[in-house]
Amino acid sequence: MGEAAVRIPKERRQRDATRAASRTAILEAARRVAARDGARDLSLRGVAAEAGFAPAALYGYFRNKDELLLALAAEDLTTLARAMRGAGGLAGAGAVALELLSHAETMAAASAALPGAGGHDAERLFNGRLIAALKALSDAGGLPSNSRESQCDVVLVAAALAGLALLARSGRLEALGFTPQEMIARLDGRFRSD
Repeated sequence: MGEAAVRIPKERRQRDATRAASRTAILEAARRVAARDGARDLSLRGVAAEAGFAPAALYGYFRNKDELLLALAAEDLTTLARAMRGAGGLAGAGAVALELLSHAETMAAASAALPGAGGHDAERLFNGRLIAALKALSDAGGLPSNSRESQCDVVLVAAALAGLALLARSGRLEALGFTPQEMIARLDGRFRSD
């Protein structure tokens, strides 16, 4: 009995490790395809070909393209939260966020994917990572998050940064005669916690 009880968990750990490695390979392939073809034009078939999987195999990891996009965006949110934690102040966190968001096409594509995800694990993961990124922004900026009003301020700052990233990415911010640094300084001046 003792040997069988030990072998089953070991086999399960190996299966879980293999599954996690396959999921990671799929996400890395999806990121390459998104960089090459654009996140909005990402297809499960293209990702499967890039990863060396049969197209049907991807459905064991992601129900559809929307779930895959949300998983990529959740990874981007984790990167964003980590980067903002060490940025120092709202201006630093804002600059880091703007830089990362300006180059993360998956975030924009994921916003369109949210209604299609159906409230499953991918959407919950995305929402959890979004909350962690908002908390990192709040902490880095010295913005309190102990009341609904102050939480609103953090969401407003995050929304402003996301909008600025979109404008910067499309060249519209420059066309309007503004620099990212100028806009972040204004945000810092309006929301800085003194």
